[in-house]
Amino acid sequence: KTAKGSVDLLIGTHALLSKKVVFRDLGLLIIDEEQRFGVIQKEKLREMAKNVDTLMLSATPIPRTLNMSMSGINDISVLDEAPGERRPVQTYVLEHDEEIITDAIKREMSRGGQTLYLYNKIEDIDLVAGRISEAIPEARVTYAHGKMEKDEIEDIWQMLVRGEIDVLVCTTIIETGIDLPNANTLVIENAERFGLSQLHQIRGRVGRSERQAYAYFTYRRGKHLNEVAEKRLEAIKEFAEFGAGFKIALRDLEIRGAGNLLGAEQHGYIESVGYDLYVKLLNEAVLEERGDKRADRFESQVVISLSAHIPEYYIESSAARMEMYKKISFIENKDERDDLYDELSDRFGDVPKPVERLLNVALAKALASEFGVKKIEHSGLKLTFVTEKPDLAVWSELFASNRSLSFVGLGSPLIVYRLRRDEDPTEVAAKIMCEYAMAKNGENEQ
Repeated sequence: KTAKGSVDLLIGTHALLSKKVVFRDLGLLIIDEEQRFGVIQKEKLREMAKNVDTLMLSATPIPRTLNMSMSGINDISVLDEAPGERRPVQTYVLEHDEEIITDAIKREMSRGGQTLYLYNKIEDIDLVAGRISEAIPEARVTYAHGKMEKDEIEDIWQMLVRGEIDVLVCTTIIETGIDLPNANTLVIENAERFGLSQLHQIRGRVGRSERQAYAYFTYRRGKHLNEVAEKRLEAIKEFAEFGAGFKIALRDLEIRGAGNLLGAEQHGYIESVGYDLYVKLLNEAVLEERGDKRADRFESQVVISLSAHIPEYYIESSAARMEMYKKISFIENKDERDDLYDELSDRFGDVPKPVERLLNVALAKALASEFGVKKIEHSGLKLTFVTEKPDLAVWSELFASNRSLSFVGLGSPLIVYRLRRDEDPTEVAAKIMCEYAMAKNGENEQ
């Protein structure tokens, strides 16, 4: 409280978590840069007042927070338009090459700009600054890190703002809260040691004007990157456009896992139960907590005696295979199936037959589940569609255009397709279910 009475707006750091801070009537909690707060810290803030409205802001939300939003526990809004005339930062991922980095710094200096050089080891950061000064004698180089005195850092910052420094070699102290429109080249040494969201946050320190900005993410020459580090660097290079923070957070979710939504852990894999089952169970729990009626989704079976899987020779990484299996399991229509086919082709090359069949099976199952087909079964040269209450008007439309389809009314009503020897049953199953969906949707529109 102040001498004049209660405070209407309080802006603070982690100090707000102190037991000495007591709120009289907290109505709105805003957490900026939420990825820098731990789960326990955020929950402690929320416990200060029950049912308080909470707004969390982040360029790259942590996987746990993003998954909570995507699952319906939290609402989400995405801002993907850039301010003013800013341009996306051109991003390069490469082995560390002194000649390339030196040329990049010189080019920035030639247009009167400044370079941020991130080296996150305090013990020899001065040597890196000296190395750059030796390579570019005309450059004004200095360094800064978090263990310096506050006044010393402030003096360096003022020099930077006044344009008296060409290259600042620094640690991650520049990650947030830095606005330098004249700094438009960024170099990060040992970029593989940083998290994906952290790399995106640091990249946001350049490109804050109408000038084209450049970011160089480097790793030690000859170093073998582990699978996770390689995927992080691929993602930071792939997603460089405006609004990419949300896509990067999604990729981070795929790489790190969603974490434990019922506990304090922010990361961790959930493959032990399968992502598809996990999300279904989570959605059911969210609906139940909200008091909404759960929509019971019909699940059909597709039984086809052909190999339908992702071979190891096609996608060598087990994590990448798991990622694609998850995506395939969420196919709901032909457009999504075709988009995923294109993604596989772009990322891994020509799509082999077993993967094509897997995509077809996923599409056929999704549409069969949507339209009440209990089972699609392949046996010899026969493909059978089992349904308890067939929509005869829709099926009749398909019979008229396809002579291989017929209706068998003995016992449970069956729709049978006679396969030619050169036909793939997975392709036929997906095609027929797509035709059924089009006919059914056309009937609904009428």
